[in-house]
Amino acid sequence: MAQGTRMRTGGITGGRRDQVGRGIRAGVVAAVAAVTLAGVSGCAFGRPKPPPLPDWATASPSASYDPANPTPSSSYTSPGYDSYSPSPTEETFDPDGRSDIRGSGCDFSASTRQFSYTVSLTNPSTTSTFSYDMRVDWMKDRPADGTSYGVHQRSVTVAPGATETYTATYTLNQSSWQAFWYTCQITRAHKTKM
Repeated sequence: MAQGTRMRTGGITGGRRDQVGRGIRAGVVAAVAAVTLAGVSGCAFGRPKPPPLPDWATASPSASYDPANPTPSSSYTSPGYDSYSPSPTEETFDPDGRSDIRGSGCDFSASTRQFSYTVSLTNPSTTSTFSYDMRVDWMKDRPADGTSYGVHQRSVTVAPGATETYTATYTLNQSSWQAFWYTCQITRAHKTKM
C-alpha cells in the first residue's frame, strides 16, 4: 500500500495521520457498502448453512403427501374387529293376557236362547307356550249396572307365535224374557307359561 510505504520511510505527521484516518474511514465505508450490497443482491457472500435437523424431524411418516394431490395417502389399515351382535332382549311376561285377545261377533240367538262371542288368542312369544284361563261375561247394558246374564270359562293353550280361535257360548235357562241390552266382555285371561 502506498500509505504504508510512506509511513515506513518518513514518520507520521498530523496531516498524514488525518489522511491515514481518512483512508481507514474510506475502507470501512467501502466494506460496509460491499456487505450491504451483498445483503441486498445475495450474490457477494454465501449464506450461512442451517444446522442439520434432528433424527426425529427427518423420519419418514407412515402417511405420504403428494403436493399435486393434497390428500395424504396412508399405508395404515385399521385392525379387524369381530362384529358385535347384541343379545336378544329378554321377553317380558305379563300374566294378564287380555292384550293378547280379540273378540268379535257378540250375539244372542232368540231361537236357541244362546249368547255367543268369537275369541281369538295370539301368543306374542317366539319361545314360550302359554295357557290362558279365560272368562267371558255377557253383561247387562243400558243401564250397565254390573249384572251378568251369563258366564263362559275355558283354558286355552297357545303355541309360540300361534293364534287359537274359538266361540264362547252361554245358554239362558229361562224360556221367556223381555227385550234387553247386553254386551260381551273378556273379564279374565290369566296367562301362565307351560
